Amino acid sequence: MGNPSHFLPSCFKVFTKTAGNRKSEISKGNEKHARIQYPVALPEEIYRQFSLTEIKAATNNFHPKSLIAEAYSGNVFKGIVNDGNLVAVKRLNPDSLRAGFNEFQTEVKLLCQLRHQHLVSLIGFCNDKDELILVYELMKNGTLCHHLYGSGYDPLPWKQRLEICIAAARGLHYLHTGAKHAVIHRHVTSNSILLDDKWVGKLSDFELSKMRPQPSYHITSKALERIDSRVMGTYGYADPEYIRDGGVSEKCDVYSFGVVLFEVLCARKVVDRTLNQSEIHLPDWVRQCIGKGTMYDIIDPHLKRKIAPECLKIFVDIAYCCISEKGDTRPEMGEVELMLELALEMQEKADSQMRDVDPHSECMHREVPFAISVSDHSL
Repeated sequence: MGNPSHFLPSCFKVFTKTAGNRKSEISKGNEKHARIQYPVALPEEIYRQFSLTEIKAATNNFHPKSLIAEAYSGNVFKGIVNDGNLVAVKRLNPDSLRAGFNEFQTEVKLLCQLRHQHLVSLIGFCNDKDELILVYELMKNGTLCHHLYGSGYDPLPWKQRLEICIAAARGLHYLHTGAKHAVIHRHVTSNSILLDDKWVGKLSDFELSKMRPQPSYHITSKALERIDSRVMGTYGYADPEYIRDGGVSEKCDVYSFGVVLFEVLCARKVVDRTLNQSEIHLPDWVRQCIGKGTMYDIIDPHLKRKIAPECLKIFVDIAYCCISEKGDTRPEMGEVELMLELALEMQEKADSQMRDVDPHSECMHREVPFAISVSDHSL
């Protein structure tokens, strides 16, 4: 199928040119959000150290009814701290004390430095009586994953899905370029994108994240820095180049985010072993369908005729570029963010035009054969 970057719409070039300027502006604007390096004493408003007694009181001694999720490295409980605020309490359950403490320290260190509206905020932590616990703001609407499939929730409207994706892209863009040092998340999944009471998307699960000493968005896949010799991540979302070569860069997060975008569009598990062999792994299935021109057939049935064709084309183009098997052909997160914003703009424009024709009708867009080819997207 060739280099996926050839499939981007022509407007991508315009947005790419502006991305650099916008990136530098965002970086300058976010410098004020950077925090002092851990373990230097931090201001009280950034975090609070809880005793194990306080944590047990908040979660009714980790009662099973308080359990709200199983995270990568432990369980998450809903709790009420003594000031009356609802919180999420992540109790690490490491295989070994050292491994657990390293992940615990990583997450505390990063979240004390990173402050952004699309990152879950750390309230405090507990390191008491061999317990390692993190306390976050409670995200009342849970994970993005739970609202896509298998949990009995009403399907999310397309525009809401787009807005959540844009929010997560902004959070990742900040990690890569807006903080003092570039941060590679390494665990981007639909489970690590949480939704607050207003359905705003925020990134979580930073226990595998790595901080890069110098900005690195110019490094190609042939010059990947080996930050950690261990290959970490979630099967199905992990960058195949990273798995094969062991090098990690921001483009690893871009790949994982592209997988999430297709998960959002198709509303199915990234790895589903109940399906036919060719359909088990979502990125592989997407590539096959794009090659056959049948991409429209595999999107979430609840979204049929709800997505404007112009919006769908841009969304699939940028998501497909993200899952390129070569890291140096993937876009940067700033470019992904801009293209998703353009997709939303196209959706809103198309919906507005349809309402102008008939203010009382539901916006139902035409179904079109959806094929991506070089001729469709010649640059």
